[in-house]
Amino acid sequence: MFEAVEGLVEEHAELEHRLADPAIHADQGLAKRLNQRYAELSAIVRTYREWQQLADDIEAARELVAEDPSFAEEADALAVRREVAEERLRHLLVPRDPSDSKDAILEIKSGEGGEESALFAGDLLRMYTRYADRRGWKVEQIDATESDLGGYKSVTVAVKAKGVPEPGEAPYGLLRFEGGVHRVQRVPVTESQGRVHTSAAGVLVMPEAEQVDVTVDDKDLRIDVYRSSGPGGQSVNTTDSAVRITHLPTGIVASCQNEKSQLQNKEQAMRILRARLLQAAQEAADAEASDARRSQVRTVDRSERIRTYNFPENRISDHRTGYKSYNLDAVLDGDLEPVIGSCVEADLADRLEALEQ
Repeated sequence: MFEAVEGLVEEHAELEHRLADPAIHADQGLAKRLNQRYAELSAIVRTYREWQQLADDIEAARELVAEDPSFAEEADALAVRREVAEERLRHLLVPRDPSDSKDAILEIKSGEGGEESALFAGDLLRMYTRYADRRGWKVEQIDATESDLGGYKSVTVAVKAKGVPEPGEAPYGLLRFEGGVHRVQRVPVTESQGRVHTSAAGVLVMPEAEQVDVTVDDKDLRIDVYRSSGPGGQSVNTTDSAVRITHLPTGIVASCQNEKSQLQNKEQAMRILRARLLQAAQEAADAEASDARRSQVRTVDRSERIRTYNFPENRISDHRTGYKSYNLDAVLDGDLEPVIGSCVEADLADRLEALEQ
């Protein structure tokens, strides 16, 4: 059933040989892509060899049963381990989104609910930052517009893994399930009478694009500079350091005002623009085949929620998978593994079902 794995074993050996060549590492982009593919294949090859070895061990144990009946129990235990390895191998062989191995860019925007929504956007940012800390990822703030009470009207961050993560363990591969509308039910700090209000914030997750992923021609860009707004250092609000870049063929816009210099803001805005262009290209390519990205709504409408955070009941509910738990405080502190895990499992089940049809 795993005939195709032999070809992957050969590819893995070829990559190992190429990565041993110092000349490959002169091109950092190429080296990174080869290392990502090598890590993906390493997990498959390691599991495949374990599956094969267990078959040999089972056969050897069964041959010894005639001499010692206790080997029958060992053979049964090995057979269970082989079934687990076989299931893991099947999962590793399911085709993945090519962007799953990439770092991620998250945009969190407040929506319905005014200041309360902006405060909730800040809560979501802290939740993702703490989740990233647990996984050893780095979070870099690219741009932000703060609200009067310390929340965020909009905030954009890059989430980057250290080294080359295992398949399914990269930031975009996990955080892509966070895209959509997040609804919160709680008593706002602005509410004097203690009534529970409902508000929402939107999350958009994009794979961070490298320059080799997206070709951007300078003549297709319109770059506008303007005066930054909001809190900041001496240069903010006094010089035209903020940058807005418009990609004329698509109309996609990216802006940044967080940095002190116009050049730094331009570089950060280009990162966002490349990610948005890559996302748009991928959506166009799989618009009919993929529902995953279409679920990442661009408007913060409570009726299109993917998840609800109910503070009075300390409950979190994911409306796509049916996941529900009463540890909202822990989730907001970064314990997102079970919540995201329910999405990963549902996605895997869908892809396995599609393969079998």
